[in-house]
Amino acid sequence: MPSIKSGSKYYPLYEYLQGLPHGNSGTSLSEKPAELTLSFSEIERILKTSLPASASRKSWWSNRDSPSALQASAWIQAGYHVDSVDFAQQIVIFREFSAEYAIQRADDAILWNQEAIRSLRKHMSLTQAKFAQQLGVRRQTVSEWENGVYEPDRSTAKHLELLAEQQGFE
Repeated sequence: MPSIKSGSKYYPLYEYLQGLPHGNSGTSLSEKPAELTLSFSEIERILKTSLPASASRKSWWSNRDSPSALQASAWIQAGYHVDSVDFAQQIVIFREFSAEYAIQRADDAILWNQEAIRSLRKHMSLTQAKFAQQLGVRRQTVSEWENGVYEPDRSTAKHLELLAEQQGFE
């Protein structure tokens, strides 16, 4: 995911979403809302500019990992994804991103199957290319692991285990 920069047109949206109350005090006032509905006009007020014409298409609101989707970087890096868009009412429903991983273990070690590898990569907020770079393998190799073509060898599995431990991935 491209990093949202402070000069970006969509940085104010990132700041707004990031600035929503956080915390675990047990009171709903201090907790980040799990679901947030914003109208197009509210988003335009936050951005201090009009949404582009392309925002009238569903694809603009997708949660895609692309350098051309800086708007998606704004909400994703703030911990949200677009759940739905109602073009008739001109509203967007954002949901707080939460990942639940179904990791299989054997003898207290993670079994590095396609789901575990994809989950670790997403936990680290990396593209397949960046994840591959981190591991010293080709992007195609990561894709093949995630698609179940084959599983990593034992030495790579140990590397994944160390990486998972460093990243607090359980």
